[in-house]
Amino acid sequence: MEPFAQAHLLWLIPVLPLLGAFINGAFGLKIHRRYGEKPIHVVAILMPALSFVIAAYYFLQMTALAPEQRQMLNHLYDWIRIGDFNLPLAFWFDPLSGAMTLMITFVGTLIHIYSVGYMHKDDSYWRFFAYMNLFMFSMLTLILGDNFVLMFVGWEGVGLCSYLLISFWYRDLKNAGAGMKAFITNRVGDFGFIIGMFALLWALGGGWNASGYALQRPENLTLVFREIKLIAPLLLNEQIFGIAAPTFICLLFFWGATAKSAQIPLYVWLPDAMAGPTPVSALIHAATMVTAGVYMVARLNFLFAMSPVVMTVVAGVGALTALFAATIGLFQTDIKKVLAYSTVSQLGYMFMGVGIGAYWVGIFHLLTHAFFKACLFLGSGSVIHAMHHAYHKSNNHHDDPQDMRNMGGLGQYMPTTKWTYLAACFAIAGFPFMSGFFSKDEILWLNFANANTLIPGQVFWAIGAGAALLTAFYMFRSYFMTFTGKFRGSADTAHHLHESPKSITSVLKTLGVLSIIGGVIGLPKLWHLPNFLEHWLEPVFETAQPYLHWHHYSHGLEWGLMALSVVIAFTGFAIAYTLYKDARSKVPAQFIQKYPALHRVVYNKYYVDEFYQATFIRGTMIFSNLCDWFDRTVVDGLVNLSAFVTHQFSKLNGWHDNKVIDGAVNGLASLTGYCGQALRKVQTGRIQTYLYVLLGGGLVLILIRFVIFS
Repeated sequence: MEPFAQAHLLWLIPVLPLLGAFINGAFGLKIHRRYGEKPIHVVAILMPALSFVIAAYYFLQMTALAPEQRQMLNHLYDWIRIGDFNLPLAFWFDPLSGAMTLMITFVGTLIHIYSVGYMHKDDSYWRFFAYMNLFMFSMLTLILGDNFVLMFVGWEGVGLCSYLLISFWYRDLKNAGAGMKAFITNRVGDFGFIIGMFALLWALGGGWNASGYALQRPENLTLVFREIKLIAPLLLNEQIFGIAAPTFICLLFFWGATAKSAQIPLYVWLPDAMAGPTPVSALIHAATMVTAGVYMVARLNFLFAMSPVVMTVVAGVGALTALFAATIGLFQTDIKKVLAYSTVSQLGYMFMGVGIGAYWVGIFHLLTHAFFKACLFLGSGSVIHAMHHAYHKSNNHHDDPQDMRNMGGLGQYMPTTKWTYLAACFAIAGFPFMSGFFSKDEILWLNFANANTLIPGQVFWAIGAGAALLTAFYMFRSYFMTFTGKFRGSADTAHHLHESPKSITSVLKTLGVLSIIGGVIGLPKLWHLPNFLEHWLEPVFETAQPYLHWHHYSHGLEWGLMALSVVIAFTGFAIAYTLYKDARSKVPAQFIQKYPALHRVVYNKYYVDEFYQATFIRGTMIFSNLCDWFDRTVVDGLVNLSAFVTHQFSKLNGWHDNKVIDGAVNGLASLTGYCGQALRKVQTGRIQTYLYVLLGGGLVLILIRFVIFS
């Protein structure tokens, strides 16, 4: 084993939330009934908080090491051993997994604190926190696992927890259906991940080279990331089914990423996932689970960088998803649906970053997005919480507390929520000096300058710029419709509106501040300021650098594109301000009246769900019904025919047994009895009869003697 720095307590980072999930899951109901909510959330918050402390401890230790030595291993034991194949149960802490772990445990702890106020008085309070802790365990296992199989355990775990949390209020059929949709869609992607693992293992252990000859290298049979990194160049000369091995393998892994990170064509589950409680949306569908695919591509940078085809596919799918989802967000009226499609779009930006080989930039946007999107989701949750409370107090049970058309003017009742939501809007729109400005602008610039894809980088830049304009518009549209103008509800409802409790607003303030200052870790080189994140992650991505190439443009062009990005952000803001600052503006309604078909198509999400329903789902149901018919008619028919033939044969066999076998036995018995009855007549007990018989027998013998010998 190589002499890595040992981190003997690293295993506690994922296990502590697992312990919290066990305590609340096994004993939470009794604790809740006897002691109330406090012990439940104390345990649930304490466990990820301790995980954050341990992660911060090792992170600080790692900063003291030289860049090439920033690697920590916690090898627990050999997990799977089959011949020469040995897979350890081990956790790996390097600059990439360290940054991700800090973000997940920190933001996760904040969302747990937020949930105390949001889930107050829920009947299944204990179950909610058990699921949240279980999710934290799964996500941390995914990030810290040092091999594909352990990553896949976490990969499947977050899928399961997503199902449990989305359908948390499962008595509502809509929520249950949304959870099922998320679970099944993720299983489609997971199939690609599994096949990718098999293909990688087969290629490393004995694939086929370009000449068609088998390669036998059992000593290289491994699924440990750091070991694969060392032997990955061997895959350049291999093919699988006539396709270059890195291309074939990475396309399969990206297939899995499109489901987990909600990219075209497997993005459809995430908007419906808003059926779950808002803290779930913030934790799973903004900061953690949906970024798993981005993390996986970054972790496998040494494989993805080998294939320009795969890089083009990843960046292309990311760019199209960013633009496509942004257009859908334009006309949504459910505040959480707007944020859901915004998440899909921002994930597209992340894939644009990692797809072109700018892995650190993709992770940079992942981190800044975790702050401002969690702030946005939790801000929307604060609004929904207040609206729901006001509707309940005013006996309004028909209006939707998530519909922005029922809001307006909430800023005067909820100032903290308003300002933190606005700060996050500035960040996601890419306003100067906000966190999202630095990460998004760097993605656009490096896409423009990239020479690693088969499609010119300028195409990706144009698509990303268009998506940025739409993002700024629909995010400020949501802000103006929610917080400005006059409240659109009744005066009675307005009377009961108030700011959320401190457990909610304190978290919003923290995330709001991070939405503003979070970008300082990745300042542009153009400004001649230190870029801490790029330098920090450089050792993780150095293996991919020989395969990557960039066009070199003047600083003037870079300054110009940066200025254009600022113009785009302000343009989106200005359009939203003009159309939605005043609730009395008739322009949006006039646009809908003038272009009803366009509005209907975009508002209904291009009918993609209906298309899937009519094709894949209906086709699956038809195939299922056909299989059912085949099972009932053909398979059951053959079984029933076999049973009928067996029954008839048994009847014939029974007749043969009864009539022939038993008849012969009974006939012999009857004959014996008849003979016995006949012989009984001889035994009369009279001496005279015996003398007559004796005399008769003697006469017969004499007669026989004379007849035979005469």
